[in-house]
This record gives sequence, structure tokens and C-alpha cells, in this order.
Amino acid sequence: MLHQLFRSLDNRLQFETASAHCDVPCGIYDPISAQIAALTVVRMMDLMASLHHSGLQAQNDLARYIAVKEEHAEKAKHEIRVIWGDFIKPEHLEKYPQLHELTHKIMKLGSKARQGVERELGVEFVEAINEFAEIFWAIKGVKTKRAKAPYAPNLELVYPDL
Repeated sequence: MLHQLFRSLDNRLQFETASAHCDVPCGIYDPISAQIAALTVVRMMDLMASLHHSGLQAQNDLARYIAVKEEHAEKAKHEIRVIWGDFIKPEHLEKYPQLHELTHKIMKLGSKARQGVERELGVEFVEAINEFAEIFWAIKGVKTKRAKAPYAPNLELVYPDL
């Protein structure tokens, strides 16, 4: 009934039709959220490795580090999936054919980072997302630079060079 009312109003008043091809207005995509999340994964791995005490506090700390590590690995994967699904177009894949394999690699590395504690996996996760970020910004016509993050674990991230 409500649908009929709106259709009747639309027919009478000729509302302009709006459409969108993605979840958010164009231009708001940015891989930095995925980069920071992946960096957090490595930080949690470092904190886990640095635990030298035992007892309830150590168990509590470890449980918290694991929970944050897993949450941020999944967040990084989610952010890349959104950019992949909503922003990347066939013409981008023609120009950057490695995007299929790179995105798959990021998904696999994120899962392995959730499952394990090997710092090298976390660093590889960060680097794969950095590579994705470089391609993303190239598609947007923005030059990039690499710089160490100003916080632990001080890994290199890709930033737009504005």
C-alpha cells in the first residue's frame, strides 16, 4: 500500500530518480583503514611475544591481544573486500592484472594472521596491503610515498603524497 502511494506521488510530481552504484558516495574509499588494521595485527603479535610473566594477568593480556589481533585481521580483509567489490572496475583490472591474485593473497594472509602468531606473516600481510594501496592510489592518479608508521611496530606504510 505504501509503495502504491509513493508511486502515485511520483507519477504526479515527477520526482527526479536517484541511483548509486556502490554503498557509499564515490571517492570516499581509502586503504589506510586496512593498513592500520594490519599494522595492529603485527603489534599484537609483538605484544604476545613479549609476555614474560605468568598468572591470571598474563592470561588476561594474552586473551586481549589475541582478540584484538583477530578483530583487526578481519577488519583489514573487510576493508580490502569493500574497495575490491565497490571501487575496482574491469578497466582497473586490465591495467593492473595482478589485482586478482593480490586481493586473494591478502585474504589468505589475513586468515593466516588470525590463526597464527608468526610475525613474518603479519609483516607480509602489511606489505601486501601496502602493494594494494599503491595500486589504489595509482588508479586515482595520486602519487604515493613510503614512510615508517610513527607508532609501534614502526613498519613502513604507503601514503598518498599530497
